[in-house]
Amino acid sequence: MTTNNTILVVDDEIGIRELLFEILHDEGYRVALAENAEQARIWRSQTRPDLVLLDIWMPDTDGITLLKDWASSGMLTMPVIMMSGHGTIDTAVEATRIGAFGYLEKPIPLQKLLTTVGKALRGGQNKQQATLSLSSLGKGALIVELKKKLEKVTNLKAPLLLMGEPGVGMDICARFLHRPNTPWVEPETLTVLAERPLDLLEKARDGLLFLSDIGEINKLAQKGLLLLLSKLEKYNVRLVCATTQPLAELAAHGNYITKLYDVLSGLCIGVPALRAHREDIPELASQILTSFAEAGEVSPVLKFSTAALNCLRNYDWPGNLTQLTGVVQSLALTCAGDEITADMVQQAMVFPESTAKSTATDIPFDLSLREARDLFEKTYFERLIEEENGNMTRVAERAGLERTHLYRKIKLLGIKLRGN
Repeated sequence: MTTNNTILVVDDEIGIRELLFEILHDEGYRVALAENAEQARIWRSQTRPDLVLLDIWMPDTDGITLLKDWASSGMLTMPVIMMSGHGTIDTAVEATRIGAFGYLEKPIPLQKLLTTVGKALRGGQNKQQATLSLSSLGKGALIVELKKKLEKVTNLKAPLLLMGEPGVGMDICARFLHRPNTPWVEPETLTVLAERPLDLLEKARDGLLFLSDIGEINKLAQKGLLLLLSKLEKYNVRLVCATTQPLAELAAHGNYITKLYDVLSGLCIGVPALRAHREDIPELASQILTSFAEAGEVSPVLKFSTAALNCLRNYDWPGNLTQLTGVVQSLALTCAGDEITADMVQQAMVFPESTAKSTATDIPFDLSLREARDLFEKTYFERLIEEENGNMTRVAERAGLERTHLYRKIKLLGIKLRGN
């Protein structure tokens, strides 16, 4: 067997390192060795292995801490398999939540080692750029508090409602609650709630079902969601819902079934907007840039200047993480040198003056708030679509919306797209 895959083995026991080296080398893998976390950090900073075998219990820094460090710095872009001679199920679950591919208990059976390594490498080949995880959202007080709240509800069976602005990362919070090796179901459209709600439960049996934008579903879909809620225990499904809409207000105006709102509001967690923890923005932006470099999309030497990071930090980010990711990608792909400057950031963030003026002054003040908001959104999206020449991916990035949410908005606002 021949392979070009490089595996980094991190273990403080020389006997384990040598044994794994011999086994993996005989299988045709390139093998690098590190006896502690510090050596592993240095090795990882210089190159990207295809796979890491990481011991949990090491004298200088434990494997879980190293895994968290890689996750929070955007360097967890390769599969990591944790190893331990006296681990617990809780430790394995924590490692998987942080981003580990799997867990092996020592002494590791030869066939299980080779099977797990092969599976991890195949999964790594299909992996695109690293996605943000809860551990990488920041170290500010609001994110620390968010983590604590999610940890408290980890083992509860009650449905959870996440509330926040579009693009804040409610899907990341839901991922944190997903138990390893169980189904994760996230339907692209929620029309299935009106048609076949129990199909979702069948797919998610013994796992987690994540429903986004439940504030925008119609009455038929709301009834389907009510039915689904009544069957969660039967299918052993953890339900996590997300909304960017004020459900209490919708229920008060008769646009949302009161009983459904009462059930969903039993356990709620708010996810903060990016501008509310702006101290985390520089590290987040750098991490997102690193992930694009790790995916081979941009030069690995490309960096933000300090002034550029300050510029990003001071922006309000109405589209939150989704918008930040889109802007960082755009800056990275269009930067000709090795450094993204403050001027480049300012050019990427500035709207033409005419846009700001027209959206503010063209709205009559004799409209209801809802009518005025709809008019503003229609003007806003039409201008974005015009500026991006109909490129809906770029429109979604600038608006900080998922594409499915964007198309739903455009349809509701009656905006005609080119060719339609």
